[in-house]
Amino acid sequence: MRNHSAVTTFIILGLTNDPQLEILAFSFLLITYMLSVIGNLTIISPILVDSHLKTAMYFFLQNFSFLEISFTTACVLMYLYIISSGDKTITINACFSQIFFIVLFGATEFFLLAVMSYDRYVAICKPLHHVTIMNSRVRRNLIVCCCVSGLLIILLPLGLSLHLEFCDSVIDHFFCDASPILKNSCSDTWFIEQLVIFCAVLTFIMTLVCVILSYIHIIRMVLRLPSAQQRKKAFSTCSSHMIVVSMTYGSCIFMYIKPSAKDEVALNKGISLLTTSVAPLLNPFIYTLRNKQVKQSFHDILKRLAFLSKKY
Repeated sequence: MRNHSAVTTFIILGLTNDPQLEILAFSFLLITYMLSVIGNLTIISPILVDSHLKTAMYFFLQNFSFLEISFTTACVLMYLYIISSGDKTITINACFSQIFFIVLFGATEFFLLAVMSYDRYVAICKPLHHVTIMNSRVRRNLIVCCCVSGLLIILLPLGLSLHLEFCDSVIDHFFCDASPILKNSCSDTWFIEQLVIFCAVLTFIMTLVCVILSYIHIIRMVLRLPSAQQRKKAFSTCSSHMIVVSMTYGSCIFMYIKPSAKDEVALNKGISLLTTSVAPLLNPFIYTLRNKQVKQSFHDILKRLAFLSKKY
């Protein structure tokens, strides 16, 4: 990555300047990161080995868990290294690389949530055709489309940002984020800022509309079911996804409700902390605790491992 600016490194201020609070932040982030990785691997592993979990829903869930691991790794690992080493500097190239992966994984997650909503719509509203519509080729193509869409969202804004010159080096955040980086630039960043907003809003609105339309059709279909037991069963198949969607979109809406200038940075840090460490930790529990098949598959795997350990 080429850059002709006088400033060659940024300084990550992090969550706090207090050394004791920084140790607390390190412990919290390390624990939540490890638990989120273990939790998401707990979802991925049974889906990989259990033939009963080869349906579209679990295929998308497996990819979503992989994205969660990738996203929290891109956001958190650098800050953990900064706290442990005491070196708060990061090169411009490394900073832009971190932004690239954070936005790529984050945007891809939004598109995947929309795809998962569509899959639930097909499963509930067209159950007899679900296997045909969501066959293995279609599933793979949808995943590729999500990744390509996430890549297209970041390429142009990032490409233009690489040619900026920087006069300031302080980033008041715990990872590289577009807003504080653009504030450090000496160049005119108006067009890039508008492009970033446009790409973010486009991703948010497009995926949210797909989610809403899918669930409107799902709710209409479920309400037509004759018995309460059937309605409960239908809703249970998409309840976990609805909770995750509400958390994801709710945090984004809350983040962009403009507070006072004094509170904006602290609020963004707080919500970013929730979305980058707490949400990836909670999502595996939301899916596994509400999904009997995943829990049963995981229990079967543990039994096999216990049997093999006794045997050898």
